[in-house]
Amino acid sequence: MKSLRFISAEAFVSNAEFARKSLGAVTHDLFPLLFKASYLLEQGEVIHDLVENWPLFDFNIGKLLGATLDYEEDLSHRTCSVCLESCLTGLRDYVLNQSSPYVKKLKVVDLMGIKDVEVQFCKCKKTMGRWARTQLLSKLCSDLLVYLQQAQCSPGTFEVSINVLIDLFVTERNYELVVQALLKKCSCPLKICCVAFRSDNLTLQKFFYIIKLTDPSLLRKLEIVHNVHLEMEHLEMLFNCIHFPLLMSLTLPARTFDVRRFTATDEQTLTKIGEKMGEMTQLTELSMSFSILTGRIQKLLSPLKTPLKMLDVSNCSLNHADMAFLANSFHANHLEALDLSGHDIPELYPSTFFKLLSRCSSVLRSLTLEDCNIQDTHVNMLVLGLSPCQKLQEFKFIGNPLSSQALKHLFTFLCELPMLKNVEFPVPRDCYPIGITYPIDDASVCRFDHQKYEGVAEELNLILLQANRDDVKASTPLFGSYDAAVQETNNELGAYLIKSFKETLEKFTSSFNKIN
Repeated sequence: MKSLRFISAEAFVSNAEFARKSLGAVTHDLFPLLFKASYLLEQGEVIHDLVENWPLFDFNIGKLLGATLDYEEDLSHRTCSVCLESCLTGLRDYVLNQSSPYVKKLKVVDLMGIKDVEVQFCKCKKTMGRWARTQLLSKLCSDLLVYLQQAQCSPGTFEVSINVLIDLFVTERNYELVVQALLKKCSCPLKICCVAFRSDNLTLQKFFYIIKLTDPSLLRKLEIVHNVHLEMEHLEMLFNCIHFPLLMSLTLPARTFDVRRFTATDEQTLTKIGEKMGEMTQLTELSMSFSILTGRIQKLLSPLKTPLKMLDVSNCSLNHADMAFLANSFHANHLEALDLSGHDIPELYPSTFFKLLSRCSSVLRSLTLEDCNIQDTHVNMLVLGLSPCQKLQEFKFIGNPLSSQALKHLFTFLCELPMLKNVEFPVPRDCYPIGITYPIDDASVCRFDHQKYEGVAEELNLILLQANRDDVKASTPLFGSYDAAVQETNNELGAYLIKSFKETLEKFTSSFNKIN
């Protein structure tokens, strides 16, 4: 519902030429209203001029685009390229603008509130993701500094100092540009303040160098993923030489830990890493998927002084002792998001898992149990375990050998969970050829009766509709949930994988030729 004020703001900004000429007569308190209206209508030129003449002390894009009394719809999930580029270029020109009728008060620009989602509703259909925002802001900062050094600007221009809070996403392709912007941060009026940092496709040397430039004392979220080959000894080195006092969320790449080849020295290293994480008193989110941690969860997590709210230990080869620790730890009562994918829960530790589920049921919002060998005979027990989870918003269980009938039974129960919004369910076992083995390999995952699956999916959605739960989205993403960061950089990562494969093949050929 739009207020009369918002409708008036839309009318004002819809004529871009008139709006831009009239901004000098607009009172300060109307700028946020006009900004959201301009963003909704994708009036890039008006957005640019609003930011260029911003009369307030702060510019928080999450709050500006979020639900307001004048317009309840949250626009922060619209990563519209036209709008965001206009914001950032407007910010650059705010520094350079010497004729603005407004006193330069702006001190903080917060870009952290932008949400990258799969479906965009903007008209241009062009998005600007985290990587592209990192690239553009870094370029604008470098260009701005070059311009100020070459041009004759008024003394007031050099007095402008604005902290720009951003979630940096760095890969090999934009590394040099980001490094230059961070190195010149002290001299530039626009000062990049890295609150969250994601690195992918970087050598360890480059990762260690750039992470120091970000000012780790301000970092709240650190994601080291995929093609950053960080192993346990490198992680110990990172924690020894850099302190992360405000870190709330940590994501580590696959195989950071692998206990199968542990020595006595490795055991001591793991203990030290646990102790270092214990010093991070703000840490509440930890993702260690695809590390081999059999029997070591207690050693790693027991030093933590703050209970975890999010834990991803998918495909970590946990044993009964690990699950028992989790079920009895002080973390259990606080877990809002839990991923135990890749573990044979019904076979290995059914009672311990349900104890864990019971303890976190009052706060659990997201549960992921993909490839957990949950079969038809386990559905009734699963229903009993999930019944207390009245705050559950998301349940993902792709890759489990469940029949169409079992899925219908489960969906009938899921309708009773009042907060549920998203369900990711497997292709029914009876849609695959007889004799299919689980977990299903990538080559076979698409070899099912698609017509039969569509019929089952319709029946499942009908169950939701008949229970008045059309607010629940049910889907079967065969190759995993949407990841905005991976989607944005998949071309670069694909090229990297091809290059790595080629280099490996060349080494093999060279070795083979030497033998002959």
